Amino acid sequence: MKRNNVLQQKSFDFAVRIVNLCRYLNEEKKEYILTKQLLRAGTSIGANVEEAIGGQSEKDFFAKLTIAYKEARETHYWVRLLTATHYLTNSEGQSLLDDTDELLRIIGSIQKTIKTRNS
Repeated sequence: MKRNNVLQQKSFDFAVRIVNLCRYLNEEKKEYILTKQLLRAGTSIGANVEEAIGGQSEKDFFAKLTIAYKEARETHYWVRLLTATHYLTNSEGQSLLDDTDELLRIIGSIQKTIKTRNS
C-alpha cells in the first residue's frame, strides 16, 4: 500500500475519536458496558487495517479488510444503540455514523476492486 494511505489515516483518526468518546461516556455518563463494546469494535477497525497493510499475501490483506469491515458494522450498531438510549445526542451519533459509513464505503470499495481483479 502507498505511504499516504487514506484508509489508514481515517481509521486511526476514528479510533482516537472513539477512545475520547468512551472516556467521556465512562467519566460523565457512568456508562461502562456498552462503552466497552464500542471501544473494542471502534478501535479494531484501524488495528485490522494496519494488519491488512502488513499482510503477507493478497488473501491475507483481503481477510483483514473483511474483519475491519465487520468491526465497522458492529461499531455502527453500538453508536445507533447509544444514540437511541440517549447516551449520545442525535448530532453526536449522526457524526459518528457518518464517519463509520465513510470507512465502510472505503473498505467496501477496496474489497470490490480486489474481487473484480481476481475474477
